[in-house]
Amino acid sequence: MTGILGGNSKEEPMHYGEIFSVWQASMVAKGAISCYRAYGYHSGDHDLKKVLGDLIDQAELESSECDKLLADNGIASAPVMPERPQTKLEDIPVGARFTDPEIAAKIAADIAVGLVACSQVMGQSIREDIGALFAKYHLTKAALGVKILHMNKEKGWLIPPPLQVKRPETVKA
Repeated sequence: MTGILGGNSKEEPMHYGEIFSVWQASMVAKGAISCYRAYGYHSGDHDLKKVLGDLIDQAELESSECDKLLADNGIASAPVMPERPQTKLEDIPVGARFTDPEIAAKIAADIAVGLVACSQVMGQSIREDIGALFAKYHLTKAALGVKILHMNKEKGWLIPPPLQVKRPETVKA
């Protein structure tokens, strides 16, 4: 295949949807880093702190890779959020603290939204490298989501939607 969209996908131009999606992914990742660091100060649970660390590491990787992709294509990346000052849980007033179950619910919701966003970028991309990059993010988010789900179940933090306890009887012919 030859032409503007043939050959090495890294040498193909990004279309406007790809540009915005990569820029937006970088911005969301940078916001997540800031937010999850704050959640880490609010959390008292060791397992939740570990998951938050994993989420921060993933967000740092995503923002770095997206920023490089943008820079390689001559596009300015989203600004970096300012560093948060460190604090201890005991220094946060009780009424101002996020609880561990609140934090766990929020990060589970963030993962669900992130999976949808990655799928959307994969579907709109005509550059294979961008689709593959977001497929990698999707896979990592899915694995983190399972980890968060197990943690929420083990700690009794999961608030399930209405459950179908009584199943309809099947009619045998």
